Amino acid sequence: MLALVFVSDMESEMETHVVLLSSPGLGHLTPVLELSKRLATLSNSKVTIFVVPSLSAAESQVIQSFMSLNLCRIILLPPPDISHLVHADAAVVTRIVVIMREIKPAFSSAVSALSVPPTLFIVDLFGYESMDFADQFKIPKFVYIPSHAGFLALTLYLPVLDEVVKGEYVDEKDALLIPGCRPLQLEDVVDPMLCRSDQQYLEYLNMGIKIPMADGILLNTWEELEPATLAALRDDKLWGGISKAPIYPVGPMVTTPNRPIDSNKSEMFLWLDKQPSESVLYISFGSGGILTKEQMRELALGLELSQQRFIWVVRTPVVAKSCDGSFFTVGNDCNDERLASYLPEGFLDWSNNMGLIISDWAPQVEILRHQSVGGFLSHCGWNSTLESITHGVPLIAWPLYAEQRMNATLLVEELKIAVRSKTLPSKEIVGREEIKLMVKRLMVDEEGHTMRARVKQFKLSGEKAWNHNGSSFKALAQLMR
Repeated sequence: MLALVFVSDMESEMETHVVLLSSPGLGHLTPVLELSKRLATLSNSKVTIFVVPSLSAAESQVIQSFMSLNLCRIILLPPPDISHLVHADAAVVTRIVVIMREIKPAFSSAVSALSVPPTLFIVDLFGYESMDFADQFKIPKFVYIPSHAGFLALTLYLPVLDEVVKGEYVDEKDALLIPGCRPLQLEDVVDPMLCRSDQQYLEYLNMGIKIPMADGILLNTWEELEPATLAALRDDKLWGGISKAPIYPVGPMVTTPNRPIDSNKSEMFLWLDKQPSESVLYISFGSGGILTKEQMRELALGLELSQQRFIWVVRTPVVAKSCDGSFFTVGNDCNDERLASYLPEGFLDWSNNMGLIISDWAPQVEILRHQSVGGFLSHCGWNSTLESITHGVPLIAWPLYAEQRMNATLLVEELKIAVRSKTLPSKEIVGREEIKLMVKRLMVDEEGHTMRARVKQFKLSGEKAWNHNGSSFKALAQLMR
């Protein structure tokens, strides 16, 4: 019924062919695939997705699963060799932007070779330099920001901050002021802003300059989740001189499993079926997050002290300072025996009765929607955040990299559906006692029950956003018109 209503709004004589470009990394690919699914099913458009794949086994599995739906065409672009362009230890942001820059010739040729010319062009955040191809076809060009309105506001306002702030942002005395938004605390600035001499800062600054040149900006949020920030971004008095691009909140875009939960009765789900309602804490740090060996041990001991049920997705600990070490390789680390050696002695014996250890990767959405799951200890990547909200699960915020510190503050201070540690996990070790207290606050105390009720209200608002005449449904219809 939704498709019929949506198509009736499309009064075009020519076939709509939407071309999307996704940057590498599961966190970027997933929201692009979900947006493509909406476009194909609700507007009856022809949709082609160009993907720059990484070396991730999990990403390959997601691509294969999506292709089996036969909703959209996926074209894999050959990943370019950038070893001569960036250092081996270059930041993830730098590496992705350089990859997307080097892919432009192959992408241009592939688009030109399409049998049906594109009529609408959408790139994700890191593909902004390819927007110019839309001008060759004289078609509209849009940027899809798979994050929240506060992150968009910071990105668009960065060129102004670059002029106003003379030294390092983290050395400022006061929080950074962004028109119409909550002040950005210095400890919450995104990773590219931590050092202005790093290439990733210059790349991020360039995003802030180029993105307003799009014909519109799509956001993976919805009106009812961030009403004040979205209203501010549309206020010409505040933002008219910075960006005039219309904003289309089309979220929540989250992974929708291809099969019912009953069809996947693995040992993990059989165990979950036996647990009391909302009693299990799910622990995962997304597609890129990795802990140090010391932090893994403290987390394990904190869980044991809390005496709460859990499912923990464990990866080989990081050796270097980076917290995003599995960004390009998630799903490749599956050595259960080796992972067990990183945990405290006796922990696995205790956890046999209280929890499960999963190696490297788990079906997150299926876990979060299970009735036994009542909390999510998360790195606060925006995909994971939305998956938690849309399944009515409150969080323990454990931000590690990228814009996750901003996300954590949004969850704790504005939405009030999460708790977080006083210690910043990306800088210091969070101790076992603090972990125990956070777990009990969320899973046992009245505070956690209040958050659980509150997040379920956001879940309902997200569902309504995609009902007929819902805010996100109408935003996407408006964009297609």
